[in-house]
Amino acid sequence: MTQEGGELTLENPFKVYRGLNRNIYIIFIGQVINSMGAFVFPFLTMFLTQKIGMSPAEAGSYVTVAALANVPGMFLGAKLADSFGRKRLYLISSTLMALMLIPPAFLGTSKVVIYFLIMMSLFAGAVNPAFNAMVTDLTRGEERKKAFSLLYLGWNMGFAIGPMIAGFLFNHYLPLLFLGDAATAFIAIVLIGIYVPETKGMIEETPDEELPENERAEEGSIFRVLLKRPGIILVSFILLFFRLVYAQSSFALPIQMNEIFGQQGPAYYGINYSFNAIVVVAFTVLVTSVTVKLKPLANIIIAGLLLAVGFGMIYYIDILPLFFLSTFVWTIGEILEATNVNVYIASHAPVSHRARFNSIFMFISGAGYAFAPKLGGLFLEYYSIREIWLASFFVMVIASSALLLFYLGQERVKRLTCK
Repeated sequence: MTQEGGELTLENPFKVYRGLNRNIYIIFIGQVINSMGAFVFPFLTMFLTQKIGMSPAEAGSYVTVAALANVPGMFLGAKLADSFGRKRLYLISSTLMALMLIPPAFLGTSKVVIYFLIMMSLFAGAVNPAFNAMVTDLTRGEERKKAFSLLYLGWNMGFAIGPMIAGFLFNHYLPLLFLGDAATAFIAIVLIGIYVPETKGMIEETPDEELPENERAEEGSIFRVLLKRPGIILVSFILLFFRLVYAQSSFALPIQMNEIFGQQGPAYYGINYSFNAIVVVAFTVLVTSVTVKLKPLANIIIAGLLLAVGFGMIYYIDILPLFFLSTFVWTIGEILEATNVNVYIASHAPVSHRARFNSIFMFISGAGYAFAPKLGGLFLEYYSIREIWLASFFVMVIASSALLLFYLGQERVKRLTCK
């Protein structure tokens, strides 16, 4: 599925990704390999509740601590990526992150495992802003949306297989859950380390006049530069609520599937997680082609409404096929959000502060991921597992409406400026 002369065609659906920087394709391959072995975090809630024996509330607290460990790594990593180098920081942090997965393979169901996973999260925090800045350095304009879309597709191509393998390993070969995750991470590290150049120097050599006005280098601290772009802060806070709801797919959803399906819960959850990735693989090209001309914020608003419907309907669900239908709806929303949010941030971040802008956005919006398990656990102490989806529906409707008001305000300002 692609666009030619404004019309959609079915010939060579991946044509939309032609002509990108060569290094993007290499990073894409690394994404596929890495995500194919991303076994641990999708099953972290189940590991803490089923293997270690924690209550949902206690497990939520530990998962929240692991998520919060991202924060110091994120800020330090962003600063180093803007000064020391995107690729260098990515390789060092990714290696340390993978090393933290090896000891848990030999610790069984000891609570010590969670401390290694917290350290893993710390180093993962440094990886993400460096990675996004590297991809942004390698792309421009409409090409950037296609590149982020391709990499998102690559991550989910691996995820279409990974959780099914992880569900089997979780029940039968727990140590391999950790070792497999580490092994695929090291393969991706070697691939990018050998074939992708350091991008920081490349972008610094680009004359300012060749860059869009919002992306030109600026002097001063991150806070001084951010004050000139308050929209980034506002959008980040709104997307915090998107993340708060989306994260329940990893916390509340496995708990509900365990309650409904019993011992088959982990296997069915793994299949459902893989179905999410299959939908991404099957529909990302179509969604990107249909929405490529829409502005990033417009796409994110549509995404929010799809997340509201997809998660809200779980309130009524108790059979597996309807879980698949729900996952299909919220996954289309996930595609729209994931392929547009980095484009929006990148188009408003000066090259001199790219990684730090990414870290600020990830810190604010990522707080939704960090606190979702804790808030979910507390919610379940007073309400049923089904009622968490009703609450999720209303949160997403309100957040999407707030983003729509901001978007309409921005468009009005542009029209008045043009006049």
